Amino acid sequence: MTETPDIRVLYNDQCPVCSFEINHYADYAKRNGLPIQFDDLNGPDRAAWGIDEDTAARRLYVLRDGQLYDGIDAFIELWREMPRYRWLARIVAVPGIKQIAAFGYDHVLAPLIYRWHLRRKANAARQSG
Repeated sequence: MTETPDIRVLYNDQCPVCSFEINHYADYAKRNGLPIQFDDLNGPDRAAWGIDEDTAARRLYVLRDGQLYDGIDAFIELWREMPRYRWLARIVAVPGIKQIAAFGYDHVLAPLIYRWHLRRKANAARQSG
């Protein structure tokens, strides 16, 4: 992709759930020539975001037109950029639905995935040391 990305996504490629979903979007974006850049928080690209590793591992982040989005708002911005998922962005952005989705992501899904991430890191540290 030679053009400047319109949108950048920061995600945890070491998380099986995160990498499965975001790599699906990355493949879709690449196949369709969409100007979306996907940055793994475990690589050198995270430094440009100005977000520490622990904060970045807690949720999805999207940078669009200089505006930083996180959580459900980040997903909505990402989906808006991908024609196949624009319908999902429109539905999730509806007042009421958005609050329910944000609650589920913020209080159930993201914390669960983050705790799983911490357990994987602790297990890897024990096995290597």
